[in-house]
Amino acid sequence: MSGMRYSQPTIQVPAGNRLVITLRNDDKFMVHDLVLDSGAKSGRLSPGGSATVDVGVVEHDIAGWCSVPGHRQMGMTLDIVATGADAQTGGHVHRAAAGGDAADDMDLMADPGPGFKPYDAVLPPLRHLAEGQAHHLTLTIEEHEKEVAPGVRQKVWTFGGTDPGPVLHGEVGDTFEVTLVNHGGQAHGIDFHAGSIAPDSVMRPIPPGKSLVYRFTANRAGIWMYHCSTMPMSLHVANGMFGAVVIEPPGLPRVDRSYVLVQNEQYFGPQGGSADPDKIKLEQPDTVDFNGYPNQYDHAPLPAKVGERVRVWVLAAGPSRGTSFHVVGTQFDRVYFEGSYLLDGGSGGSQALALAPAQGGFVEMTFPQPGHYPFVSHAFVDAERGAHGFFEVSKEAP
Repeated sequence: MSGMRYSQPTIQVPAGNRLVITLRNDDKFMVHDLVLDSGAKSGRLSPGGSATVDVGVVEHDIAGWCSVPGHRQMGMTLDIVATGADAQTGGHVHRAAAGGDAADDMDLMADPGPGFKPYDAVLPPLRHLAEGQAHHLTLTIEEHEKEVAPGVRQKVWTFGGTDPGPVLHGEVGDTFEVTLVNHGGQAHGIDFHAGSIAPDSVMRPIPPGKSLVYRFTANRAGIWMYHCSTMPMSLHVANGMFGAVVIEPPGLPRVDRSYVLVQNEQYFGPQGGSADPDKIKLEQPDTVDFNGYPNQYDHAPLPAKVGERVRVWVLAAGPSRGTSFHVVGTQFDRVYFEGSYLLDGGSGGSQALALAPAQGGFVEMTFPQPGHYPFVSHAFVDAERGAHGFFEVSKEAP
């Protein structure tokens, strides 16, 4: 097994003969296995591991695949074909995973409940580095079950235990040294868009229990995506492995409040399962969220006061959908998109920040009156899927 393939993807067996398959995982980084629709399975094999699968007497065709999430959809399948006059008819189909669809249990309008803790959208404080210093942090890759929408629990894969992962904040010229530790059950990796570096070593898949050090210097300003670099990336991102790095432009004026909103999609599998690769392939999301949970800032609005200048950094993490970020009831008077200003003062204004997947920027605004100001993706079908929240604006402080 290597490169998302079995070395013999088709095995022909005279009907009535017994088959025993010997497996060896020759992949350098990836965990694989073999599951047959007859019920036989190998168990997970780490790189270099081996096992035998006793298929038994073959009377008809049997389908097999790697059950590591996403590997089957990448083409890691195996066919056992019964040949000869004694072969039973009917054949087989590579069946989708059983277990139902957790989206059937979702109520997008429901209150998440008293124990719900929203993702903290406040931009972390900026730490100014002295010459020769770096930002040092350890990111642990974790796989755990959690509520991802009202009525839906999924097994998510995360950086640092949250989805999105923690926001990194720095200035142009800052160096980051990130130790990535894989506590998950399969290979994962990371790609920081904020740095320019050869991918060969630092973006390689990391087997379970292993780690690597990723060091980069942020030479350009913007809000940059980071995400899992292991194939299929669409599945790893959809299952929670993404985050943002904010690198401030030189001379960026101070504001009263700064928030970070990362838009992402979710494609639910069965309750307690991971994301559905077939939905991802068909681009049929169940929710579109800001910061990993649909409508969470309807229930926990982001605070502001009349007259305060508010900056919102926005990143479209995808994996496949962009955004048209809009705040109802106000206008943007400063807009920064992918490293440059689209609007910076003057009499002009902006109503939306349009971002393709992996693009980002920020908008600034003030609120004229107390009230509740919705923020949405103006692609309304996505707002109705959960890309919606509120600013709760109170009276100006005396």
